[in-house]
Amino acid sequence: MSNFDESQWIDSVRGILKNGLGIDTDLRPSIFTVPKTLMSSDPDSYTPQQLAIGPYHYWRPGLYEMERYKLAAAIRAETYLLGNHKFEYVVDQLEKHVLRIRACYQKVLTISNEALAWMMAIDASFLLEFLMVYAMKEGKVTTTYPSKSMSHLSGTKAALNTILRDLVMLENQIPLFVLRKMLEVEYSSLEAADEMLQAMLIGFCEELSPFNMMKDTPVINVSECQHLLDYLYNTIVPNAQETKVEITVVVEDQSGEAKQSATIEIDAAAAGDPTSVKKLFSLIWKYLSKVNFVKRLPWGKLSKALPGISLIVQMIQQMIPGKNGKEKSDDDSDMNKPPLMEEITIPSVTELADSLVHFTATTGDISTVRFDAKKRTIHLPTISFDVNTEVILRNLVAYEASYASGPLVFTRYTELMNGIIDSEEDVKLLREKGIILNRLKSDAEVANLWNGMSKSIRLTKVPHIDKAIEGVNKYYNRQWNVKFRKNMRAYVFGSWKCLTFLAAITLLFLTMVQSFCSVYNCRKFKFVSGSSSAG
Repeated sequence: MSNFDESQWIDSVRGILKNGLGIDTDLRPSIFTVPKTLMSSDPDSYTPQQLAIGPYHYWRPGLYEMERYKLAAAIRAETYLLGNHKFEYVVDQLEKHVLRIRACYQKVLTISNEALAWMMAIDASFLLEFLMVYAMKEGKVTTTYPSKSMSHLSGTKAALNTILRDLVMLENQIPLFVLRKMLEVEYSSLEAADEMLQAMLIGFCEELSPFNMMKDTPVINVSECQHLLDYLYNTIVPNAQETKVEITVVVEDQSGEAKQSATIEIDAAAAGDPTSVKKLFSLIWKYLSKVNFVKRLPWGKLSKALPGISLIVQMIQQMIPGKNGKEKSDDDSDMNKPPLMEEITIPSVTELADSLVHFTATTGDISTVRFDAKKRTIHLPTISFDVNTEVILRNLVAYEASYASGPLVFTRYTELMNGIIDSEEDVKLLREKGIILNRLKSDAEVANLWNGMSKSIRLTKVPHIDKAIEGVNKYYNRQWNVKFRKNMRAYVFGSWKCLTFLAAITLLFLTMVQSFCSVYNCRKFKFVSGSSSAG
């Protein structure tokens, strides 16, 4: 029985109509729940294991034991406030911005404004103290106090990595402006606070980013970033929103099966293409239908005398296009429908290497992906793999899918890597070229990581990456050995139906000859033929 309370619902609606939604509706959410399609593939990569930051996982029993460390950080933060302010002063300042804070979250937050302000102040205190270690590495802080205060958390590398992974999860974020407001209370001006926060975030991203951070790239303005994950995303995908691309939306039906509208081109000459078999049958039938011997055969009598022939005729009608006036056009064929696939069509690293394609590591970000057709070289950025990389990559994809209104640039890059990496041998070749820096136990782990990231929300086209994919496919498909292999698969190995059909025809022909000779004297025809020639 439903527990729905009508009177409580009506009172709630009246309150909203009178006082508003309690959020700033002009602001766009930036902290989302992970889409179910992605969450189902690997829940542990999106769910914090030790530390809750923000309201989504705040009261989970397994994470609440970290609260004592957060409160200890809040007590220490009070000593840094200017003007001898108490910690409640920070809470009061943040409570003035609760509408803006609520607007940052996709889910409706049911906690009170006061509780939300306290939560933000405590989490911000912990987060700033943790990030201060990275500002020290940048040379912006000389005191050793922050590193000592964090020693209880970073006592082991495993504990530190767990916290780092939790801090980059999409559902475990707080607005970056909250950190700015708190630093503003600690420093003399907002400019000084932003400079300190900038140093923290740069050091944090250098520690965590799987890609090389270029020293000459423009500094990201902290006032334009939404949270920690957003800052990391912008260091990896600079100016992503300025690129215009064509997008194909993927929709799931009730059975959970992916269905999508058109626009991704694929190679119709794929291995085992059933249309090629039908075309072959069509040519054979067209030729046989012109032979007088075939035309004059008593098909009606033979079908009665040989029951198996009717089955063969039905098989012919099904296999040959155009029979009974039901010819399908190319537009109706399955090959022209949008592919229900999650992996792009591109050869693997091993296959490309066998076709004399070279791989070169670049020092930049994913905007450096390209294919040089003249030199037969694929340029890919160097990416480092450790125990944190999978969580980082997955949450970057989840954030981009949830927040980006334009191209899914990073998602397209992961699809490219997923396409060219099929086995540990592929990873080994890229590692030897300096494209992959592997700090995991084996190359197989990296291969499994990429192959497990095939889930995505929508397909997208990114010009520079798709140009590289198109160039690689064009070069690869022009190779004679590739053409030979495809034709063998399509017409020989993939044509078991054709071979079965030809065997059936041969058997039918021999049976017909035997039946014919049982009615007529075949020797008589041979004798007559021999007499005629002798005469």
